Amino acid sequence: MRQDFRNMSQPIQITDSAQDYLAELLEKQNVEGIAVRIFITQPGTPYAETCLAYCRPGEEEPSDEKLELEKIAVFLDKHSVPFLEEAVVDFNVDRMGGQLTIKAPNAKMPKVNADSPLEDRVNYVLYSEINPGLAAHGGEIKLIQLTDENVAVLQFGGGCQGCAAVDLTLKQGVERTLMERIPELAGIRDVTDHSDTSQAYYR
Repeated sequence: MRQDFRNMSQPIQITDSAQDYLAELLEKQNVEGIAVRIFITQPGTPYAETCLAYCRPGEEEPSDEKLELEKIAVFLDKHSVPFLEEAVVDFNVDRMGGQLTIKAPNAKMPKVNADSPLEDRVNYVLYSEINPGLAAHGGEIKLIQLTDENVAVLQFGGGCQGCAAVDLTLKQGVERTLMERIPELAGIRDVTDHSDTSQAYYR
């Protein structure tokens, strides 16, 4: 069921100048009922990107949350909403005409709880507990995928790749931490080829 923010506090602020600019762009599309859709790719990770796109009638997701503003309608990707808190969409006029900016300070910060998807919780532990410790050595671990058996497939990068101690790190540190924090995990698997320091491979 789609949630309507018409009478609620908004999770994202879209300034009047941004609404004017977006309303003008939407009008040029000549599509009745066209709206804007805002979503975040890879939310809660350092690779998060906040995206804004045209949304023609029927292109929104059934779970999207609708934001009815004075001049435009906005659909928010439900999964992105927690990461859009305190986000601001603004339009700044300059000599070249102007620029639309999207600032989402919480896009890269994991916001998870016990009900969050397993993938989000794995990323949360990786980025809040494990990677900060590895960063001092130039290392990083990324979640590549979760298997149907709830096995987290991880890839080591940076200083961890090709490191002789990586098996020890993987077994003793990362696996123990992840399994303690997330009991539903069946295990972890490392896809990085540690015999080759020039590249990684995927299975």
